[in-house]
Amino acid sequence: MKKLFLVLAAAALSFGAAYAQEADQAPANEVAQTEVVAEADVVTEEPAGEPMHFALMKKFLEGGWGWMLPVLVCLILGLAISIERILYMTFAQINTKKFVANVEKLLNEKGVEAAKEYCRNTRGPVASIYYQGLMRYDQGLEAVEKAVVSYGSVQQGLMESGLSWVSLFIALSPSLGFMGTVVGMIQAFDDIERSATMSPTVVAGGIKVALLTTIMGLISACILQVFFNYILSKIESQVVNMEDTSISLVDMLTAYSKR
Repeated sequence: MKKLFLVLAAAALSFGAAYAQEADQAPANEVAQTEVVAEADVVTEEPAGEPMHFALMKKFLEGGWGWMLPVLVCLILGLAISIERILYMTFAQINTKKFVANVEKLLNEKGVEAAKEYCRNTRGPVASIYYQGLMRYDQGLEAVEKAVVSYGSVQQGLMESGLSWVSLFIALSPSLGFMGTVVGMIQAFDDIERSATMSPTVVAGGIKVALLTTIMGLISACILQVFFNYILSKIESQVVNMEDTSISLVDMLTAYSKR
């Protein structure tokens, strides 16, 4: 996971550097194109608008590296963790009804060892809980219940791993944006103090930095919040499924012990 974070952070830095180089080259290219057109005395129509990615790049650079880059890094790392959690939850899902039916069939036909082997070879938290319960069948049903409850908590903790970082990035992104806003407003007042005038052109730069960093932080937080809530909903659904199937396991072993 740490290696993934480092790679993504390096990618973010490379991304910004490439955009900065493109932004520096853009004015020179425009001047060269204007000179060619003037020499050829050819009248051409200007494009209706610039590409979206170029416009976003310009706004990103106008917001200032000092505040926009940390917000972008928070967004990239938060998305990386969120996607990893979504993939983990997706691969952990199985057809629980079919799984429970197969375990019950093996238990009745071939015994505990066959059911245990089937659970060992099946992915997901439900199969892990069943395996831990079957491991302690010889110790009695009370030990099985304790194992199921304890290992259910362990599986829930594994599913929630990394979400605290996403929560941190959700809180940190708008905070960095607001900090950039404060810095931009201070810059605007400093410009007013130096020029001794209230001309809009004097304070426009500082106010622009303030607004761009704020909106970038809010956008980052909103995106991560959607992923965070989606992951929580999947975890809650899986926890309910684990509790339901755990009851089925206890009932199953209770019936098996009375044979």
